Amino acid sequence: MTSYEVRPVARVASALTDRASAPKQGDEGAPPARVVFAPEYHPAAADLHPGDHLVLLTWLHEADREVQAVHPRGDPDRPREGVFSTRSPDRPNPIGLHTVTVTAVENGVLMVTGLEAIDGTPVLDVKPVLGEVAGR
Repeated sequence: MTSYEVRPVARVASALTDRASAPKQGDEGAPPARVVFAPEYHPAAADLHPGDHLVLLTWLHEADREVQAVHPRGDPDRPREGVFSTRSPDRPNPIGLHTVTVTAVENGVLMVTGLEAIDGTPVLDVKPVLGEVAGR
């Protein structure tokens, strides 16, 4: 198998400091958070504005990469399922997917809502949420 190198473009700064206290999804009580871009990526973030809806791709750095099946949402009463049919952070390639809303932008830092990633989580990429594509 081929391997690929990825470089974080930012880090999450959040009041969430451990996995156990973090909500399972961003719309389940995640506190406001910051996405702090590395200085070399400030030009790439220059056109982000309050009100933007973004998808963040993160590296879930505390994940167990050996896990292949889990009880969904950590509920032992639910049958085990393969991780590819769940949103478990524990998986062979722990890439997180988060839809957030930008509330403020200041000097390479985005203030966002809807981000359940813990403090220090590397951000791999940022993409806009697209509306309906014109010309369909």
